[in-house]
Amino acid sequence: MSIWLQGFQKNTKQNKLEKKQTDICIIGGGIAGMSVAFALKDSDYNILLIDKGTIGFGATAYTTAKISYLQELPYSKITSMHGEDSAKRYFESQKEAFDLIADYIDHYQINCDYEKVREYILATKEKQVSKLKKEEQYLKNWKIPYITIEAIPLPISIQYGLGVEGAVFHPLKYIYGLKKIIENKITICENVCAKEIQKKNDQYFITTDMGIIEATYVVVCTHYPFFIKPGYIPLKTHVEKSYVIASKTKKSLPLSCITTGLPMHSIRYHENYLLYGSYAHALTNHLDDGKNFEHLKIRFQNHFQTKIDCMWFNQDMISNDGLPFIGEIEKGSHLFLATAFQTWGMTNGVLAGQVIADIIQKGTSPYEDLFAIKRGWNLMRSIHFLVDGVRYGKIYLQTTLIKNPKFYQNHVCVAYENGIRVGIYIDENGVRHKVLNTCPHMKCHLIFNEQEKTWDCPCHSSRFDIDGNVIRGPSSYSIRIDF
Repeated sequence: MSIWLQGFQKNTKQNKLEKKQTDICIIGGGIAGMSVAFALKDSDYNILLIDKGTIGFGATAYTTAKISYLQELPYSKITSMHGEDSAKRYFESQKEAFDLIADYIDHYQINCDYEKVREYILATKEKQVSKLKKEEQYLKNWKIPYITIEAIPLPISIQYGLGVEGAVFHPLKYIYGLKKIIENKITICENVCAKEIQKKNDQYFITTDMGIIEATYVVVCTHYPFFIKPGYIPLKTHVEKSYVIASKTKKSLPLSCITTGLPMHSIRYHENYLLYGSYAHALTNHLDDGKNFEHLKIRFQNHFQTKIDCMWFNQDMISNDGLPFIGEIEKGSHLFLATAFQTWGMTNGVLAGQVIADIIQKGTSPYEDLFAIKRGWNLMRSIHFLVDGVRYGKIYLQTTLIKNPKFYQNHVCVAYENGIRVGIYIDENGVRHKVLNTCPHMKCHLIFNEQEKTWDCPCHSSRFDIDGNVIRGPSSYSIRIDF
């Protein structure tokens, strides 16, 4: 379990959705959805925020919660795709979000364990140094203060490193700090699952499991959108999975860092915990989570030789051109998306709040075109699109031909019953839990996760419990069966 969930209670009550007509409906109560609501809190709009589960318990609860504008090697990648002007604007957007978080925490006295630290990007191999020095040149050109290092007080040997100001915090404490400020102005309903969005004339009608909501503006902040069109986000992204260890330590250092290249090491401290992230891979690869966590343990203990207190994994949406998708799906449509934050959801989630609020209230944002849902294609983006397509095709074929991978235990199997593909899990009491083995989102076949006893989609990251209830999207539908 993620350490961020310690001390927070999951809301299991089924909310009564009393407000079914509103000006703005925000779908998703993570860092992005709460930031949109917070940025609009002083407007005259009537606002409703819904979440399919408990506020903050989705992707936000599984992040490492670094607040950074030096995000591995983003500026080189964005320059290669979109030019240096776009890379500089991306930096300016991240620095703006970095400063916004600090301002909000200071002004509203949000108690969220916020701490200024030195943020490092590290090259552990000689061949990575030239790439890091290329990134350094952008910092020089844009007059960003930084330092260079050739050693770091961690059991990791490095060749070179860049350091800038950074920060860390407790993501759920921050979100619940925002919630406390806005809950008297904005209606928040948990355990309300949005399933479909339809537009009639100038109004949107959101079908949920608690009834239909009518809204003029709809903002979808669900980490992965639960619909395919408009937007066609599955064609523009892939999902990356990474793993995190929390280990109690006697000494916390005022730093956070991430290494370039592979193997990746991500490190930060939180109170008396060392947080270590590694073993990032495309969701379509490395399906055996038991083996993945074992690799992570070995890698961690090779460096730190300390006890592991808890482990979890995170899933990040990666766009095929290095930039998030934030804004209206089409200009003037009043339907907004905030997704594909790469692996930097804290700054991009807060930024999404400001960008979307600006477009709703002012009609435009300085970053509107940079993060546009419909933006131009180029050669590199097309290549990444084809790579993603091959990944999806490969995993679909693999899971179709191999119903029961070698890593399945005896209490798990996939079979056909009455012509329907079914997943079966037998619990410790001998009870058989039977579900559909096809994800309702885009019909990918599901893989059993032995570590967390869930059925997971290896294409787009939907997750279901052993009885078929959806616990994470993009799917909004369960995989329960009646026979």
